[in-house]
Amino acid sequence: MESRAAMNEPMSERRLIEACQQGDREAFRQMFELHQDRVWSIARHFTGDETAARDITQQVFLKLVSSITQFRHDANFATWLYRLVVNACLDEQRRSRRFLSFDFFRSDDDHHDEVELKNWKQAQPSQEELFTQLELSGAVKAAVRQLKPKLRLAILLKYFEEMSYEEIAEVLGCSMGTVASRLNRGHQELARRLGHWREKM
Repeated sequence: MESRAAMNEPMSERRLIEACQQGDREAFRQMFELHQDRVWSIARHFTGDETAARDITQQVFLKLVSSITQFRHDANFATWLYRLVVNACLDEQRRSRRFLSFDFFRSDDDHHDEVELKNWKQAQPSQEELFTQLELSGAVKAAVRQLKPKLRLAILLKYFEEMSYEEIAEVLGCSMGTVASRLNRGHQELARRLGHWREKM
């Protein structure tokens, strides 16, 4: 008989998925603990609303319970999960019809608060430099908030989740050429809105 420690030992991803597909509640608990932070983070950055992010996270894991039997092991599970998250975010947007306030940076209480498009952080910035960085952070947030949702998603998955073009294309259900086009349009729009900052850097 397996010890309690052995029963609670984390499973490999493949074993965990197979256990979930067989309806193992402990496996679903481990799956939730393993991915909940990342799912919530994506939803939070997309919606800009903590309550909406919690709702989306719940929806994603409810969907996971009902659809994980459809997952094929020849696919990448993380990509498959991201697709559930993206679809839930877009569903939330359609339901709410509200302007998305996607925050391209990590939340204020995140110990890894940093610029994702470019690392402007310096080892020991002066007060003036720190103030400039904070101003720039706010300017980039404002610029990203004005991007269309499809461009925001491409930027989010590329720079926050560090996905490849192929992975983004699979998650968004489009071609790599479309991903490249959306990223390029996003870059151009951000460059246009933030161009005046070049003189300050």
